[in-house]
Amino acid sequence: MAVTKAVILARGLGTRMRRVDEAARLNEAQAAAADVGLKAMIPVGNGRPFIDYVLSALADAGITDACLVIGPEHTAVRAHYGETARPERLRVHFAIQAEPIGTANAVLAAEAFVAGDAFLVLNSDNFYPAPVLAELLRQTAPALPAFEPLALSELGNIPPERIAKYALLEIAPDGRLEHIWEKPDAATIARLGRDAPVSMNVWLLTPRILQACREVPLSPRGEYELPVAMEKAVREGVPVRTFPVRAAVLDLSQRADIGTVWQYLERLPARP
Repeated sequence: MAVTKAVILARGLGTRMRRVDEAARLNEAQAAAADVGLKAMIPVGNGRPFIDYVLSALADAGITDACLVIGPEHTAVRAHYGETARPERLRVHFAIQAEPIGTANAVLAAEAFVAGDAFLVLNSDNFYPAPVLAELLRQTAPALPAFEPLALSELGNIPPERIAKYALLEIAPDGRLEHIWEKPDAATIARLGRDAPVSMNVWLLTPRILQACREVPLSPRGEYELPVAMEKAVREGVPVRTFPVRAAVLDLSQRADIGTVWQYLERLPARP
């Protein structure tokens, strides 16, 4: 059965985006969205909100229903996609995460939307190419793409020093995920090598992961994190498949990213 649902994690506080960066040249609309950390609504490309491009890529890949996990204060997002500019190619739903306490908790907020079906999970501040999403949808859940770190910097806008902080994937010869190292120490990095594939927090999941999200312990950062829930599921015997990906993923996490993301997306139509 085809997977047609996606959960978009859009609840974050946007702390890094709120930080003033005098070198980042923003227009009035971009500055207003950045000031409140509302990354999804920052105009880029053809002046469309960034999340328009995310939704458009999902529609291209075959998704028909997308659930935005937002905070109770994100009324602008709800008004825009629920009333002002409803997408034409997919239906947008909303789930409220009361407090920004991590991505595993955010997935649980969308449990009613999932309703027992397999689903995609992805970040709202990353743009994943539609072909990568389509290939992920062709996998047997649970699964995730294993991104080549060098390609993320060579083909996209993510600097190597940022990629070095991403979760590393340890993969068996048959493509199964053996471990996801959310915060790898120096010994793990040395053992896996600097070319080890990384996770960009885009997943194809089944409702089985919801129990792991409920049971995952609080991280040192004070959050309930989806990668940690996935590592727990792997340890308990859940087979998670991977496939290698050499592609760009755009990252919109701080003000310096806005200009480069704009340039990457300005020739790409947004048709959510």
